[in-house]
Amino acid sequence: MRNKKKLIKIAIDSPAAAGAGTIALAISKHYNLLYLDTGKTYRFLAMHKIKNPKKFNINFAKKKIKKLKIKDLKKKNLLSNKIGIEASIIAKKKSIRNLVHKFQSKLAYFPPKKYSGSCLDGRDITYNIIPDADFKFFITANIKTRAKRRYKELKKLKMKISFKEVLKTIKLRDKRDYSRKIAPLKKTKDSILINTTNLTKRACFLKIKKIIDKKIS
Repeated sequence: MRNKKKLIKIAIDSPAAAGAGTIALAISKHYNLLYLDTGKTYRFLAMHKIKNPKKFNINFAKKKIKKLKIKDLKKKNLLSNKIGIEASIIAKKKSIRNLVHKFQSKLAYFPPKKYSGSCLDGRDITYNIIPDADFKFFITANIKTRAKRRYKELKKLKMKISFKEVLKTIKLRDKRDYSRKIAPLKKTKDSILINTTNLTKRACFLKIKKIIDKKIS
C-alpha cells in the first residue's frame, strides 16, 4: 500500500454554483489528481430515491453506493433542479452522510495508482472528509452570479426552467447547506477564500495554481 502522505490532497468547499466544480476539475487535470464532485454522490442517491420512493432506505442506498463508479456521476440528468432539491434533503440524514463519507474518504486517501493524489469539492470536505488536506479552499461568489451560472448551465442542457426558479432553488440550497446540524457548509480557519464573482475561470485557476506550486515546488 502506498504511503498516503506522498499524495497531494486538495479539499474544496463552496455553496452551490460558485464555480468550484469547474476549477476543481481543471486543477485535477493539471496535477493528475482523481477528481470527485462529492455533491454528485448525494444527487446519485437522490435520483434513485425519486425513481424508487417506496424501496429507498439505508440498505437500498448501501447497495447503490457499493456499485457506484466515478463515471456514473457524470450523467447530465443528475444536474436537474428536482434532483438537487432532493439531494439537499437526504444529505441531512446522518445514516446517509456516514455511508457517503466512507465512499468519499476512500477515494480521497486511496485513489487509483495512476493518480498523484485527489481533489474533492463539496460542502464539508475541508473539515470532515479530508481534515488533513495539503490544500484547503473555500470558493464562493454572490448569489445572483451563482444563479446566472446555474441557469446558463441548465439551459445548455435543454432544461425548461426560469432564472427566478433557479435563484429560489439556490437560496433554498444555501439555507439547508449552512444550517443543517450534520456537517454544515462553513469556511474553516485554515481554508483560503477565493471569491469568483469577478474572476474568469482562467484567472481563478491561475490563482489557485500559484498557491499550490509555491508549496510543492
